[in-house]
Amino acid sequence: EAMQEAGLENVQVIQGVGHPLVYADWLHAEGQPTVLVYGHYDVQPAEPFELWDSPPFEPTVRDDFVYARGASDDKGQVYVHVKAVEALLKSNGRLPVNVKFIVEGEEESGGASLSAFLPENKAMLAADVALISDTGMPSPDQPALVYGLRGMCYALLDITGPRRDLHSGSFGGGVNNPLNVLGHIIAKLKDEEGRILIPGFYDRVRPLTPEEREMLAQFPFDEQAWLEETGVPEAWGEPEYSLIERLGARPTLDVHGIIGGYTGPGGKTVLPAKVHAKLSMRLVPDQDPAEIGRLFTQYVETITPPSARVNIEITGAAPASISDWKTSAMQAAVSALERSFGKKPVFMREGGSIPVVGEFKDILGLETVLMGFGLPGDQIHAPNERFYLPNFYRGIESSIRFFEAHGR
Repeated sequence: EAMQEAGLENVQVIQGVGHPLVYADWLHAEGQPTVLVYGHYDVQPAEPFELWDSPPFEPTVRDDFVYARGASDDKGQVYVHVKAVEALLKSNGRLPVNVKFIVEGEEESGGASLSAFLPENKAMLAADVALISDTGMPSPDQPALVYGLRGMCYALLDITGPRRDLHSGSFGGGVNNPLNVLGHIIAKLKDEEGRILIPGFYDRVRPLTPEEREMLAQFPFDEQAWLEETGVPEAWGEPEYSLIERLGARPTLDVHGIIGGYTGPGGKTVLPAKVHAKLSMRLVPDQDPAEIGRLFTQYVETITPPSARVNIEITGAAPASISDWKTSAMQAAVSALERSFGKKPVFMREGGSIPVVGEFKDILGLETVLMGFGLPGDQIHAPNERFYLPNFYRGIESSIRFFEAHGR
């Protein structure tokens, strides 16, 4: 409805293998380039609900922020471009470029519907450049353009021992507790400074160029403010790389959850029959997610003792992406942001993953402009997610100016 009200045409809800896709376009700028705008309407789970100060699915404005799940990631940000189209059509009756929108509902869970849709619908989505606002900027007054994103390999790990839970007094010392086994496996995945110990893991990592390291060193990053925002006592990680490099340009491995044993009130002396862990590896350019999944599986199987069984499932994989920051579309974005924010944008590599960026390049042959308006304190994926309203309005202005500059 918002797309139709904005003046976009051919609005369609397209059923796929999973959640539906939403498509719309406006194609009356003869002789001008076409911009494919991407976004996603799905969100991360809102739990724990009790930590929200307002209902997560009822947008609430407090001070200069709108609070809701998806406010920043990514409903609010894609809505920026819908409103930019609406403003241009109401003011001028036309757009300076042709525009297509594709919005999916599975970005947070692997994007199966869009991945299946792209190869079969190249003509429908043909464009000159893709525009995505699903990234951030370092502060409210410092715009940024992201030229690199990490990829990801997501794994589920099951460790099983006895066929049923056992009494620790009767069987402890003779049965290897699956929780202890999992702990030992996790301890062998990284060293104390964060280097990943999986053989071959770093073999294909593309080194940062001197130009990139110099550019990232000039990034306006306040480490003390970052420490205060995160609440950690000090930064941690590979000492041979700066914090800003570690946050966006180096691969990682992290455990996200462990399920197993007794966690209810009181004590229960039990050896659990089965435990689970969820892990992901963030990848950088030239690392192959399928290869990383194989290396991870082989290593974990090797270090699992014969007194336990392991089952590994790779449930998600996406390559890293890196863009040329010297293209005409990127320079149009530089001009648009500088005019809207009054300050030239910085270039940055972001640690998150947007799998469709690589798919756009491989399948549609498109470079992507990543022009995001989120802030470090937006609390995406956490309770009280929010979007800074001044950025919403300046985002609309930036989108308008991008369309105008790219059209010229």
